[in-house]
Amino acid sequence: MKGNALALRWVTSGVILSALVVGCRAPADDAERAALGERVLLTVDFEPDQVLRYRFVSHKDIVLDWEPGAEASSNRVQEQTEDLEMVVAYEPLEVDPYGISTIRATVESVEARRSGGPGGRSFGTDAVETAQGKTFTLKVDPRGRIVDFSPLEVLVQEMGKEAFRSDSSRGRIKEPDMIGDFVASQWFLWDAVASIERLTEGMAVGQTWRSQLSVPTPMVMRKARDVEYRLDEVRRSKDRSLAVIKSVYGLADSAPSDWPVPYSGRFQMSGTYGFLGPYEVLGLKGAGEELFNIEAGRIERQQQTYTMRMKASLPPMGIRANPHITIEQTLTMELMRPETQGESE
Repeated sequence: MKGNALALRWVTSGVILSALVVGCRAPADDAERAALGERVLLTVDFEPDQVLRYRFVSHKDIVLDWEPGAEASSNRVQEQTEDLEMVVAYEPLEVDPYGISTIRATVESVEARRSGGPGGRSFGTDAVETAQGKTFTLKVDPRGRIVDFSPLEVLVQEMGKEAFRSDSSRGRIKEPDMIGDFVASQWFLWDAVASIERLTEGMAVGQTWRSQLSVPTPMVMRKARDVEYRLDEVRRSKDRSLAVIKSVYGLADSAPSDWPVPYSGRFQMSGTYGFLGPYEVLGLKGAGEELFNIEAGRIERQQQTYTMRMKASLPPMGIRANPHITIEQTLTMELMRPETQGESE
């Protein structure tokens, strides 16, 4: 693969015929390359002793409207934000460009913050922050598919246990947490490349493919996004070629059963989002962009943004209300430059 100088391979339809027509002349521009049926091969690659650090940020703007359609008032609408920021370092332990590579991930820093709204009061340390300093390994194939998640699942379950109050005299009560945002960043790291069905055929500009991603929420629920990826363009410079992968999102009918679950058993969630329910999702839409370094076989930057609308029910307490909730979510992933991460690349 690319780590062994087989890095950038352009797979051309009818290569022999093309060679007869154009000889040894390289295609002049993207339009000519497209006309020749040229395709770019996207693979996830690692180099021994090369540590890559990424900064992950998850931000939610949440609006809880107790009386949709009624006159605006400060009592009717409550606004809240949730933020998670962390730095994770990925160190190759075993590199096999043609097989399975083992990568050790270290959560170097993690911080969760909330402000405003029904969840704005302090609930103590967010359980996701207990991941700081923890490590887990991932076994990854050249497609970017994680073939062994088990150490990551163990860490997610450990965080899930920390989300519950130590005093169980009133039953199991779970505090708010952003573990789902952690899962959304780590479980689906290379999804845009890993979900390509016929990777060895290469991808042409304009080609699309499908996948699913998770939907982290402030309440306990299991939802997924349907994703359509599109190779939008290939940007070339002197030192690199970037595949620009666009994505659009919609609400999935269901979530895969093998995604990690931080909690088990019966419990009650504290706060407003435990008081409300059940929830009905009314819609989800959004879009994203990923810049993938073709030569290096790694993500340079990624951003996903979407809006989800839902309505909630109230317990039978004689209160008449029809609360609606809007969540605007942004997830970003960015490679920290060598001078920032303290590693030479």
